[in-house]
Amino acid sequence: MDTPRDPFHDGERALQAQAGMQARMAEVGPRAIRDHMPDQHRDFFALLPLLVVGSVDDDGQPWASVLSGPPGFVQSPDPRTLRVAARAHPGSPLAAHLRVGAPLGLLGIQPHTRRRNRMNGTVVLAGEAGFDVEVEQSFGNCPKYIRTREAFYFDEGAPGAPQPLA
Repeated sequence: MDTPRDPFHDGERALQAQAGMQARMAEVGPRAIRDHMPDQHRDFFALLPLLVVGSVDDDGQPWASVLSGPPGFVQSPDPRTLRVAARAHPGSPLAAHLRVGAPLGLLGIQPHTRRRNRMNGTVVLAGEAGFDVEVEQSFGNCPKYIRTREAFYFDEGAPGAPQPLA
């Protein structure tokens, strides 16, 4: 019989012990944090017009970036892969260190339903058309602090599309 894997690193386990929650988290963690995306998460990411990407630069500085595209710009060809058909803006921190082997944290938020899912993984393919991330951790997040909002994607070249401010 397989032993459930522990999804937490040493620092997380130390904080859990300090809070008296280590036994509880050892029970819940392997069920809530998966090494693959369930179909529900795979379908969810494909609906989104934007994706929040967390990365770390060469100095260890964390950065949050937003990538956008028409719904479907994020796809999951299999439960262990998330494919993003978007590139980071040239000059952005993400563009400088988005390369094969880079660890990323991805957050998908659906503002009108308050639904959100996280995925942590490693870039396994990076090119002109976008990048692929291999899933290491996939889990849902609590929507408690998300306010209901409506998000829209506008192609910059479309007539009537909002234009960026100078």
